[in-house]
Amino acid sequence: MNTVLTAVLQVILLLVLAPLVTGVIKKIKAHLQCRMGAGIFQVYYDIGKHMKKETVIANSASWIYIVSPYLVFSTLITATMLLPVITKAPLSFTGNIFVLIYLLALGRVMMTLAALESGSAFGGMGSSREVSLAALAEPSLILALVALAISGGSTNLSTIMANLALQGIGLLNPSHFLAIAALLIVIIAEVGRIPVDNPDTHLELTMIHEGMLLEYSGKGLALMIWDASIKQLLMLTLFVNLFLPWGMALAGGWLRVLIALLLYLLKILILSAVLALIESSYAKMRLFKVPGLLATSLALAFLTILSQLILRGAGK
Repeated sequence: MNTVLTAVLQVILLLVLAPLVTGVIKKIKAHLQCRMGAGIFQVYYDIGKHMKKETVIANSASWIYIVSPYLVFSTLITATMLLPVITKAPLSFTGNIFVLIYLLALGRVMMTLAALESGSAFGGMGSSREVSLAALAEPSLILALVALAISGGSTNLSTIMANLALQGIGLLNPSHFLAIAALLIVIIAEVGRIPVDNPDTHLELTMIHEGMLLEYSGKGLALMIWDASIKQLLMLTLFVNLFLPWGMALAGGWLRVLIALLLYLLKILILSAVLALIESSYAKMRLFKVPGLLATSLALAFLTILSQLILRGAGK
């Protein structure tokens, strides 16, 4: 098996598959709500439609507004290279969990700056809300990944997932379930899903992520829509491969890679159905209650680290 070729293919897989996963989540959600809903390929059509349209730029916008969609796209491509999908990550080195977090933060900063550049009131509102929630979500994400790094014995994502897979049934312990709950809440906040945000609304009192995209058009808007789908799939991949790491093709031939790919798609489909079920079961929270939810995630992540340290101390 050509490891380099497989690693490159899994990056391409994430980029191509991302809009489809968004469409699948919307379709499952529509069925749960007894609606027909759009087709699962609708996001591809939307991206293609916006790519053909003219780009309109506000008079108050600077170069930051123009280059931000491309910079956010670049940070996400780099982030996908740090993430093992069906085999080892193309960029695999010690400490890459922190590089992954910084790349996501850099993309968020560029997006919020671009929203402010347009001079729109909605853009400023969305940016302020995004930054406020990020200040609570990012510490939870860091603590949850550090807890898994302690369990996996490394800060390299490929090594963490390989070591967690070797633990077998022993991985199903209370500490692991605490980390699952903490990271699931963070993912919902990071990708802007209900109950934290509603990606399908443009109501000024509720929107967060969508408020930052209202002034974009043409290729910039197409890239921003694609960026959101890529980030969503990246976070879902991180979740399933950390908490269900079994089946990855860390060694072996193309047959094992194919099996790993099928298992990966199955895990993503199941998690997509879970997100759709959560969205159909809960209403969007009031903005002032969201910090309480993220504080719960932070507490769960802290308890995960504490339990890991206690278990390691008891093992000695």
